[in-house]
Amino acid sequence: MTFIEQLKTLDPRDVGRWPLAVRGFFVLLIFLVCTALAWYLFVWDDDRPILQKAEADELDLRAQFANKQQRAANLDAYKAQLGEMERSFGAMLRQLPGKTEVPNLLVDISQTGLAAGLQEKLFQPAGEQSKGFYAELPIKIRLVGNYHEFGAFVSGIAALPRIVTLHDISITPVADAKTGGYDNLTMDVTAKTYRYIEDEGGGRAGAKKKPGGAT
Repeated sequence: MTFIEQLKTLDPRDVGRWPLAVRGFFVLLIFLVCTALAWYLFVWDDDRPILQKAEADELDLRAQFANKQQRAANLDAYKAQLGEMERSFGAMLRQLPGKTEVPNLLVDISQTGLAAGLQEKLFQPAGEQSKGFYAELPIKIRLVGNYHEFGAFVSGIAALPRIVTLHDISITPVADAKTGGYDNLTMDVTAKTYRYIEDEGGGRAGAKKKPGGAT
């Protein structure tokens, strides 16, 4: 008789008459089930949050690795882009006048209007306004002329070797007292030039070092 056939002939109400091998099998089976249940309740259930956190950390580390790997693959492109940005920034800085060049630039702006045939009614530089690493110098200008002369003035400003921008442009007609017509126009505009001021900190620091070096 096979083991399966023996199980079929067993009387569940009379366990004491079961064969020893069958009773040992069921005792072992119950022991294993109880052991598995105890392991689940006291080991697996307690360690599961730790495992879940470890799995989440693994996913985060994998994402960081993929991101860094992508950056490493594009490192040469980033370096080339950074170099191009530095060259562009350097070129822009070279277009900002130094402190000693500002008076000459103001003369150039005024001469640009006169060269365009405009009459200069107002040329009023305001105080410098610090913007961090550069200073902004606004200049209020009032010019009288016609549209073509205004166009020549704007083109001349754009052609200057230093950065000069035009803001708050207002054009109004000027009545001619003799003819009663409006042959001329008045343009009020604020021209702004910019000065790089970071080098002044170095200049002041150098000036402080000289007396110390002398002593």
